[in-house]
Amino acid sequence: MTILSHAEERPVRPAARRTAAAHLQDWLPRLVLAPSVAITLFFVYGFMLWTFVLSLTSSRMLPSYDFVGFAQYARLMANDRWWVASTNLVIFGGLFVAICLVIGVVLAILLDQRIRQEGALRTLYLYPMALSFIVTGVVWKWLLNPGLGIQAMVRSWGFESFTFNWIVDPDMAIYTLVLAAVWQASGFVMALFLAGLRGIDDSIIKAAQLDGASLPRTYLRVILPCLRPVMFSAVMILSHIAIKSFDLVVALTGGGPGYATDLPATFMYAHAFTRAQIGLGSASAMLMLGGVLAILIPYLYSELRSRKHG
Repeated sequence: MTILSHAEERPVRPAARRTAAAHLQDWLPRLVLAPSVAITLFFVYGFMLWTFVLSLTSSRMLPSYDFVGFAQYARLMANDRWWVASTNLVIFGGLFVAICLVIGVVLAILLDQRIRQEGALRTLYLYPMALSFIVTGVVWKWLLNPGLGIQAMVRSWGFESFTFNWIVDPDMAIYTLVLAAVWQASGFVMALFLAGLRGIDDSIIKAAQLDGASLPRTYLRVILPCLRPVMFSAVMILSHIAIKSFDLVVALTGGGPGYATDLPATFMYAHAFTRAQIGLGSASAMLMLGGVLAILIPYLYSELRSRKHG
């Protein structure tokens, strides 16, 4: 009986060891990811919650917890500078997204024709995206400076009446932000659409050509409708960039002339950190977060719905 009991115990030990190893293999990725998850929860979502709490208080230079309900949001709605920043965001964001999409699609279609030096051109178009918005803002500030940039150069050629002073014109300064942002981001949109075009089956294009469709008509009626997911992703990414634009404004116009080029991000920074109105700045930050969520939630919903039906 003793010999049999020892014999029966021997195959149990390797099985137990394999079970422990399997448990360790299951838990090891969770243990590795746990610090990153904890840091994200605390420094991202924790600070979002804290910002929302501050937006409900009368905090000024330092955080306080004297709750005033939605009084800060009412103050924000009555602030003329906030409405200027919101209007600028509509102008800047609308033009930025629309122009980037048009330029990106056109460049992607041109590169999709298998032209020579495609790799060099693709790198050239993508290079601005490798720069930070600070660098872009500084470069365009030099270019648009009436005394140093494009206006001065053209006048030195003999065209003394040429004027290009948008950066100092309160009515036109917001469009300088559009120029700089489009220059930087359109290459990225081109890369997105080019990847989408290269993923389309050539048989679709051949079938359209056999039906007598011209090349422009093929792209407009057949190919581009197939790239709706790419279009939606590009719109979401560009809209997110527009809503949180801060460094480009600071480097290019500084929010001026006056506050003619203020955006919600610069408004939030100015009031929360330089004007000792943390509560008001937090309220503006929460409205910016709401704008991002208004773009993100429909995107996630469409993705989940397409996977469910797929």
